[in-house]
Amino acid sequence: MSPVFLIPFLLIVFLLLISFFTVKQQSAAIIERFGRFQSIRHSGLQMKIPLIDRVAGRLSLKIQQLDVIIETKTLDDVFVRLKVSVQYMVIKEKVYDAFYKLDYPHDQITSYVFDVVRAEVPKMKLDDVFVKKDDIAIAVKAELNDAMLEYGFDIIKTLVTDIDPDSQVKAAMNRINASEREKIAAQYEGDAARILIVEKAKAEAESKRLQGQGIADQRREIARGLEESVEVLNRVGINSQEASALIVVTQHYDTLQSLGEETNSNLILLPNAPQAGSNMLNDMVASFAASNQIGEAMKEARNKKKE
Repeated sequence: MSPVFLIPFLLIVFLLLISFFTVKQQSAAIIERFGRFQSIRHSGLQMKIPLIDRVAGRLSLKIQQLDVIIETKTLDDVFVRLKVSVQYMVIKEKVYDAFYKLDYPHDQITSYVFDVVRAEVPKMKLDDVFVKKDDIAIAVKAELNDAMLEYGFDIIKTLVTDIDPDSQVKAAMNRINASEREKIAAQYEGDAARILIVEKAKAEAESKRLQGQGIADQRREIARGLEESVEVLNRVGINSQEASALIVVTQHYDTLQSLGEETNSNLILLPNAPQAGSNMLNDMVASFAASNQIGEAMKEARNKKKE
């Protein structure tokens, strides 16, 4: 091909190449003709008049997020930093407004967020800021929706994602929280200790009651056994005083025998002399005789009074 035909051919190919362009999914391209708005093109292969039309700009139709950090003061004079995340998107039917009416949407959204947060947070105490963060987010969304809808932007959602008080305030809050938890722990420990003391006292009282009942039963059985022994001795002609003395002596020697069987016993039985048994018997007989005389004298005195 001669140079005369080559140059026009290449020019035609170049013009055809620049006449076609593509638009990505979930985006829009703005076409201008000699600097004036011509049309909006959406996803796919598109065509424009070369050298006359141009792609003035492209806008994403996806949901976007803008994080805004604001420092403000609460009602109780605590400085706090809030992070507000704004999720927004360009309305497909209002691409023209979004492109031509607003140059810097991020700055516009940031200004409205600052305005709303600095109007709402100073009305609240620090604790209320944490509790009512959703109310702050709703207020921001309502204000942004009213303002940005005119410019072709739809506010999907606003979120208060972080609340960061001053470091000294956080340290104080941590100390308060730790003290409160220690107080609760001390109360639980005190309750547990009181319950243990009460239960231990109840257990000791029950133990003493059962121990006393056991001793009473033991003594009752011993008394019953002694009574039966005295009755047996009475049948063979031994009176009650002599029978009682004999039983005491017998128990004395039984005790000595039990002590002799224990090799490591340190118990000493008094009296422990060989004649202790007979002396004990004589003392008991004398005691019983004296008690009988006293009893008879008291009976005679009562009879005289009655007469």
